Amino acid sequence: MSLSFANSIAVQSRTRALVPLCVGAVAYLFFLFLGDSLLQDSDSFWQIKIGQWILDHRAMPTTDFYSFPRMGAPWISTPWLSQVAFAFSHAQWGWAGPVILTAVALALAVAIFVHLLDAQIEAPRAVLFAMLALLLSIHHVLARPHILALPVMVAWVGLLMAAADRKSAPSWTWLPLMALWANLHGGFVLGLALIGPISLEAVEHAEKGRRLSLFMRWVLFGIGALIASCCTPYGWRTLQGASNVLRLGELLSLICEWMPANFATFTPFEGALLALIAFGYYRGLVLSAPRIFLILFLTWSALTHVRSIEAFAFLVPLVLARPLGEMFPRRTPDATGADRWPARTVTALAALMIVAAGWTSTSLYMGHHRFTFTMRQTPVAAVDLLERRKVQRIFNAYQFGGYLISRDIPVFVDGRAELYGEKFVMDFFEATEGRKPELLPRLLDEYKIDATLLVADAPGPQILDQLKGWKRIYADDIAVIHVRDTADGAAAAPSK
Repeated sequence: MSLSFANSIAVQSRTRALVPLCVGAVAYLFFLFLGDSLLQDSDSFWQIKIGQWILDHRAMPTTDFYSFPRMGAPWISTPWLSQVAFAFSHAQWGWAGPVILTAVALALAVAIFVHLLDAQIEAPRAVLFAMLALLLSIHHVLARPHILALPVMVAWVGLLMAAADRKSAPSWTWLPLMALWANLHGGFVLGLALIGPISLEAVEHAEKGRRLSLFMRWVLFGIGALIASCCTPYGWRTLQGASNVLRLGELLSLICEWMPANFATFTPFEGALLALIAFGYYRGLVLSAPRIFLILFLTWSALTHVRSIEAFAFLVPLVLARPLGEMFPRRTPDATGADRWPARTVTALAALMIVAAGWTSTSLYMGHHRFTFTMRQTPVAAVDLLERRKVQRIFNAYQFGGYLISRDIPVFVDGRAELYGEKFVMDFFEATEGRKPELLPRLLDEYKIDATLLVADAPGPQILDQLKGWKRIYADDIAVIHVRDTADGAAAAPSK
């Protein structure tokens, strides 16, 4: 090998190492400057509130103490570690804390994603996939636990696919990733579910004489991953808590992020699906049966629940990386191992410079920009009025639950649908959305409601306007308040 050619490989090695860092830095700055758009989901309020409770009490919640219909009912908070991280950052820097934390998690996810893809395909294509993944996921990029778990998901699946590509078993040193994932978010069950089909990919292409032993090693790793997922303060109940959401049945079709994909208008997800199909036909992409199953499963998940689109966006390219690498081989020799230590040194120095530049940019931006939560989820004036009237039992809109919890006001319902159960929340939606208006007075009487706090443009307030014994006392662009009208002969509901 000539000296000039060796030097070119060394330069390429350093360049490849820097690409993920640079892409991650760009992603961080992009979402930092769009930080207010991350604060649009009222669930962020109660996530932070629970995290602060854990920090204050140095204990884990095992029962509900935020709602009056389910007060004392068994309930666990599986994403406790994310909640603590959000609460700590919020206590230190206000809403800038969760924004920074979310932007960092996205930067890590993108950097890991590009690094894993770059082992199989050229850097420009890896960066393009990263941009597409962010575009598909942007509708669900919020300051919530699933984003903090995103880099762990990408790393976990990427490492498993890398082991399958090598026709070997995963390393036991990867199991702490599953433990971390289980403490960050309930989506870790996806990581457990994918072990099976990925193991079949490794076994199918292994030599016949070692297939059985390789399969058994994957089985043992799967058992180890299952045990690792229980390494949480809740133990085995973490699995039960994570799966409770999937048992909500018809209710999932009413909660926005659990709704199926809607193709009534063109979306980036629809474009990605069509592009994937077109590419497969045009280039004659041939995949093994396990890879086909993985892609179909991820596609089905994204079609069934829009919140699964980010899993589709980040994981499908990892499944396709090896076949794409074989279809489009690198134009230059692989530089793995060439000039290794200088490349690592340059990478480490570059990482420090990027972190320093990122922190400087963050400090400068925070100096003249104050992050605020969207007012559409925060009925501040309406809640102030309810507090002045000392109302005890409030029948609140689903999206207002998180804000009420942040104000230490007991709620009727909030984003913890698994706590309330399918029937309870279905009755609530059917009553307030006008599907079964006769349910509304029954719920108000059954739970001894003193006042209602509903969304201004929803059918619920119009139903209450016509309901005897109730009167409207406040309305703005966000919320409407009704209270019992004692002047009409309806006695005020007693409070417990």
